[in-house]
Amino acid sequence: MTSQTITASASGTWKLGDLTLNRIGFGAMRLTQHGEAFAADAVPRDRDQAIGVLRRAVELGVNHIDTAAFYFSSLRCANQLINRALAPYPDDLVIATKVGPGRDPSGRWLPHADPEQLRGQVEENLRRLGRDHLDVVNLRIVGTDSLAERFGALAELREAGLIRHLGLSNIRPHHLAEAQAIAPVVCVQNMYGIGASSEQREFLDLCGEQGIAFVPFYSIAGTGRTAGASTGDRPEVRAVAHAHGVSAAQVRLAWTLHQGPHVLAIPGTGDPDHLTQNVAAGTLRLSAEELAALDLLRHETA
Repeated sequence: MTSQTITASASGTWKLGDLTLNRIGFGAMRLTQHGEAFAADAVPRDRDQAIGVLRRAVELGVNHIDTAAFYFSSLRCANQLINRALAPYPDDLVIATKVGPGRDPSGRWLPHADPEQLRGQVEENLRRLGRDHLDVVNLRIVGTDSLAERFGALAELREAGLIRHLGLSNIRPHHLAEAQAIAPVVCVQNMYGIGASSEQREFLDLCGEQGIAFVPFYSIAGTGRTAGASTGDRPEVRAVAHAHGVSAAQVRLAWTLHQGPHVLAIPGTGDPDHLTQNVAAGTLRLSAEELAALDLLRHETA
């Protein structure tokens, strides 16, 4: 696979509200530090390298960047890096952010934000990104409680013109129904990848039936979550990678994109070579037999 010549447009597109996105995007979570995300002792990433990765992503056709105000290390803030690297922003670039949880300056997680605090988080994103409105704001949920009051607060900010589109993150199906009764939902951002449960797959399909984009996080990392991808990939994944002459991470991304035309990938990295490989995964076509073998991997431990 000649990944150096491949751009994100090869992955196809999806319409997110009135915004057209290439299906391979970029996640900013790992941009601010080396090692595990959110670790108190994480080593900050070199500023110039991070800026270079962002600019290279856009050069490679990435027009969907996922970020959050709580993506920061002791010296780096993802939103400020995005602002420095890409402002003035290209007209077709969509920046999606998340609100809900928050972290104090030391990195400690704070209780879930109330409606007033959510407005403050939206304003913080606007300020650090240097925008007068946010393209997409995902309300991230922790737990199963009602989201109506919090989502309603964001819907008011959408009516006021501070937010263009609303989405949801880390939710259950009943959250989606509850939110849709308040305002349109253009995307759902949930954990999903090889080894996903049948319930997770059903929710992905439900989003597709309703024309809602499904944006999986940890599609490469899997159960490694914030620590990143494991080096102990299952034999089935390694076999497919070997057959195509690609990495296991590229197979994981390709499998994710094969789950439906409404599925958008947001792999994150601070490494320019990994970025190129991630974008190239948009051209990897898996056979029906390969997909079936990978579909059988449930509740993986690797």
